[in-house]
Amino acid sequence: MNTATQYPVMEMFYTLQGEGYHQGKAAYFIRLAGCDVGCVWCDVKESWDASKHPVYSVDEIVSSALAHPARLAIITGGEPLLYNLDALTTALKKVGFEVNIETSGSSPMSGKWDWVCLSPKKFKAPLDESIQAASELKVVIFNTHDFEWAETYAKQVAPNCKLYLQPEWDKSNEITPLVIEYIKANPKWELSVQLHKYIQVP
Repeated sequence: MNTATQYPVMEMFYTLQGEGYHQGKAAYFIRLAGCDVGCVWCDVKESWDASKHPVYSVDEIVSSALAHPARLAIITGGEPLLYNLDALTTALKKVGFEVNIETSGSSPMSGKWDWVCLSPKKFKAPLDESIQAASELKVVIFNTHDFEWAETYAKQVAPNCKLYLQPEWDKSNEITPLVIEYIKANPKWELSVQLHKYIQVP
């Protein structure tokens, strides 16, 4: 597979961004298949094995995105930076898309981005280049130890990087009150909830 011109895709869909800085915006999601991070609480484990998903060309992906009115494309995974994304992002931007990525940052950066959402994972640490590129740091809080862990990355990102704490969905009833209290005590952080799950959209 030539990763410069085609990519394994688990799914593509048009919905509202449910998390982080761009929450509530109409967006076209391109979920690439393949992941080497392996979060135990991942809600798209079916994305991990790239061999189980079809391969699409850049032109096919862009054509699919153009079928919808919004011009915000979000490339996610799996771990999208397993692939060189230069060709895909260039093609999307050429036809007028703002192009965002959601990544753990554990693979080398590629692509031309309007917004980089870095969501670091304990299972495979982000690279320094990803930390420096982050427009938004979004840390999933699974247990109380994660607050201290989040702070280690808050110290490393750029001063203008937006900081978000997001309760892990399956433990949200338990964790959300803790996140709220933590943010009240540490107001540099903001709350990210998985809005799409509450309003039951993809």
